[in-house]
Amino acid sequence: MPYATYIMASRKHGTLYIGVTNDLARRVWEHKEGLVKGFTKQYRVDKLVYAQAYDDVRDAIQREKQLKKWNRAWKIQLIEETNPEWDDIDLC
Repeated sequence: MPYATYIMASRKHGTLYIGVTNDLARRVWEHKEGLVKGFTKQYRVDKLVYAQAYDDVRDAIQREKQLKKWNRAWKIQLIEETNPEWDDIDLC
């Protein structure tokens, strides 16, 4: 997965964070360990609930921007289409 747009959550229907990365496993680990200062650390947003892979970073960034503009209900629906229980996705 060269590039990924991803959604992290604090819990089911909790606080959401949308990001983009070139190394999803590393980035999720950073969120879980509290190494990402700011929003995700402050609100304990540390569960990977959705990820989408892209070959081109421009596509990943475009999707991130699109998702950030969506209303909350659409984001929840997107997560629940592939992860109805909001399980923390294991990348191992």
